[in-house]
Amino acid sequence: MTRPDDALAAALQGDAPLNLSRRATLAAALGGGLLLALGIPQRPARAQAMGGLAHARKVPSYLTIRPDGRILLQNPFAEGGQGIHTAVAQIVAEELDADLAAFEVQTAPAGADYQVLFNGTRRVTGGSFSIRNTFAHFRVLGATARAMLLAAGAQRLGVPLGELTTEPGFVVHAASSRRIPYGELAEAAAALPVPGDAEPRTGAFRLIGTPQKRLDTRAKSTGQAQYGIDIRVDGMLQGAVIHAPRAGAEPGEVLNEAALKAMPGVHSVHRLPGAVAVLADSFWRARKAAAAAEIAWTALSGQPVVAEDFSSPGMLEALRTQADAPGNPARDMQGDAATALRGAAKVVTADYDAPYLAHAQLEPPSATVRFNADGTLDVWTPNQSPEAFRSIAARESELAEEKIRIHTPLLGGFFGRHFTYGSIHPMNQAIRLARAVERPVKVIWTREEEFARDAYRPLSMARLRAGLDAAGRIVAFHATVPGEGPVAKHFGTARLGTPPLDTSAVEGVAFKPYAIPNRRVDWVHVPHPVNIGFWRSVGHSMNDFFYESFLDEVAEAAGADPLAFRRAHLAESPRHLALLDAVMELSGGWRRGPYQAADGTRRARGLAMASPFGSEVATVAEVSLREGEVLVHDIFVAIDPGSIVNPAIIKAQVESAACIGLSSAAFEEVVFEGGQPQQRNFDSYRILSRAEMPKVHVRIVESGAPMGGVGEPGTPGVPPAVANAVAALTGRRLRSLPFGKHRLGEA
Repeated sequence: MTRPDDALAAALQGDAPLNLSRRATLAAALGGGLLLALGIPQRPARAQAMGGLAHARKVPSYLTIRPDGRILLQNPFAEGGQGIHTAVAQIVAEELDADLAAFEVQTAPAGADYQVLFNGTRRVTGGSFSIRNTFAHFRVLGATARAMLLAAGAQRLGVPLGELTTEPGFVVHAASSRRIPYGELAEAAAALPVPGDAEPRTGAFRLIGTPQKRLDTRAKSTGQAQYGIDIRVDGMLQGAVIHAPRAGAEPGEVLNEAALKAMPGVHSVHRLPGAVAVLADSFWRARKAAAAAEIAWTALSGQPVVAEDFSSPGMLEALRTQADAPGNPARDMQGDAATALRGAAKVVTADYDAPYLAHAQLEPPSATVRFNADGTLDVWTPNQSPEAFRSIAARESELAEEKIRIHTPLLGGFFGRHFTYGSIHPMNQAIRLARAVERPVKVIWTREEEFARDAYRPLSMARLRAGLDAAGRIVAFHATVPGEGPVAKHFGTARLGTPPLDTSAVEGVAFKPYAIPNRRVDWVHVPHPVNIGFWRSVGHSMNDFFYESFLDEVAEAAGADPLAFRRAHLAESPRHLALLDAVMELSGGWRRGPYQAADGTRRARGLAMASPFGSEVATVAEVSLREGEVLVHDIFVAIDPGSIVNPAIIKAQVESAACIGLSSAAFEEVVFEGGQPQQRNFDSYRILSRAEMPKVHVRIVESGAPMGGVGEPGTPGVPPAVANAVAALTGRRLRSLPFGKHRLGEA
């Protein structure tokens, strides 16, 4: 997902979901306990200061405290490897005064109770929103539960409330040395009124800000963790699909349908929008039959089909033809860039581009669907927004939303993949198939079908221009970004403001921190005929490569060192200067190079900065060449997320973000030819191997700024840092990703 701007907030709007209460179910299953309904003070100043918490007073059933002291937490956000279940539990445990190890966490079902973003109207796992936008919410949640337990303890002991305090998992009466476990008070606490004035405690934190072990490590390490692809229900059939070679085409006749039905284990053959599905008693048999299907594909009248002559080179050329066209300006426009460019002592111009990318997450897309005898529908599918999926399931199944339960298992990676980008999705397919055969159905996409119908990171380019004065400072900057981001693609320009601006297309080129008196970034809308979607760090993932690589070019034109050049244009920003100091200290000091390393290799370093999702990041990469290919030895990342919850999770997230940033920069690309993606599995879509992954060094800087995101900010600084290091080593500027397509020689 992308930044929480007005365009995205509008894009995420949909029908208001209804609550599927789990209160009775949880109480019966867990033997009773404290079921928390959270009330929040209505003071306007407090609500505003705590991120619109007045909207959270409708949130019930987050916590169940069992008699044995175990705590079940319903987390609004999906766990996909980013550590969100642990981080949210850590915040609640802090204010509840409980042991983190006592928590069990699951993703909450669809319902208004769990819509904790955008002033309590929506929820989505993405955009690095989760902790930074709900930190105060979960603190109040824990504080409210603690207040209820204290009140129950006062009743039980017959003492004034003010004489009680808590220790992790206990209500304590120090005067009589009595300690009551939370589990013994939970039932009584649940019967009390929910306080509307519970406040988070002041003073030093016990858990927040300290490294804590992940709650899901053991389950994942021992194979107990269950993902969407693991789901099984009684009586289910398994489905495999074959999608049309070009998106938009529809299945006509299945020429060998009778032969497919006669194959072992095959139950039936079905035509779906854009696909043919085979149901069988096992996925292997369904896949084998689907692969053998002979299908006559057709185009329906009036329905767009990706043109047979569509190609990646053609799309890139279409963008280049619009690189000088007038566009709609980004909202950080300042001064008169055009006039300042004409009067500049020196002007630098360059074009940069980046390819389509697949999400390529570890777990293939899947969905399991069961229509129940009582008229309800159960759906198990990896997703990043249960309410959105429930709304789509309601339309597909023709059931009321309150009849539908969306179950969100652990996600085997996601990076923006687990949204519904149009109607071609395993959930939609499984619903249609289950209704047709009146049995539960599980649909899994093979890697080939996943790559064929991914919502790709968009192929992108930008034309950048900078004007220097006689002293070598930037006096003007102008960029044109032709193309389309996922916000414009899926939600339409009508929701992008006036004039329309797709921030997912320009972020990372616009909204940069450098002091440039005259600047303008224009967006020219050029639609993509293929499906595109959100990808880890969204527009920043390619645009920071464009901008930060170009900034090194401008520094070179000014005869300046890249670090000194950045410092000069950040002189009024102590936060960014401190971040540069941190990454320099982490990396042992600035050495641009070329220089000879201790092992005899000739190396150089590159620097880049990024400002994604409320956090600030500085990255240094050290590289050499081996047989004409870039070899990255070390990546140093200093991240300033303002304030932190779990530094161990932040470090892990920065490391993984750097990994995907380097993989995308080095190798990854989806190339379209003849209207079809040529990469259909990992044999042709190369990703970074374990042996190729350099060591990532992380320094966390707490500036005290408002809390920023963590899951995505580590990605966008890596490609430009590597590109700038390569330029220092070879004298050659890499303006087109991925680097692996270039053969390099040393300068």
